[in-house]
Amino acid sequence: MTLKKIADIKFPTHRADFRLVAFERASTQSLEPRIETALVLLLGDIHSAPPIVRIHSQCVTGEVFHSLRCDCHDQLHLALRMIAEEGAGILIYEQQEGRGIGLLEKLRTYELQEQGFDTVDANLQLGHEVDLRDYTLPVEILRFLAVSSVRLLTNNPDKIDALRSAGLEIAERLRADVPENPHSARYLSTKRDRLGHLSGHESLEVRASGIVFAAGK
Repeated sequence: MTLKKIADIKFPTHRADFRLVAFERASTQSLEPRIETALVLLLGDIHSAPPIVRIHSQCVTGEVFHSLRCDCHDQLHLALRMIAEEGAGILIYEQQEGRGIGLLEKLRTYELQEQGFDTVDANLQLGHEVDLRDYTLPVEILRFLAVSSVRLLTNNPDKIDALRSAGLEIAERLRADVPENPHSARYLSTKRDRLGHLSGHESLEVRASGIVFAAGK
């Protein structure tokens, strides 16, 4: 596999003046070569101390149309706010819509959810794995940026495991908690109950496996 930087530009936003770096990775592990892409928003000094890092999967329905069915929009803007307030950090934005099944298949799972399936069983009903995402690309990007220790903003234990398995240090786990609403409550409870996502009460001031769990700012 090969990682290539495609572009590196100034990226002013309402939050802060970021750098936006585009990456492309070619994987030849399967019979057909596969190209993955990611956008990375960089701010400030990311080397003098472990930076805040958010690995975020694309969600058109939430981020473009502000759907209330998920927490993606709010978690994205939580990350941007925290990085801006800190004055330094990294947001890695991957194109892994619908936990890796793609936008149209995600919409098919929404149809099943309206019939009573939860987000896990809807994926399985369509013949998909529960979560097809792979975090090799974010790991390669962090290595490219010479970042070996991070303050990871996530509730997802799979992201924690992926970085630690790759030899990266998680100096701190920051909570990615956002408010629930009546449309997202079942989805969020399913992520906690069936996918093992961490919740606020079990992450504050708890230490496990060498990871410091701390409240977000």
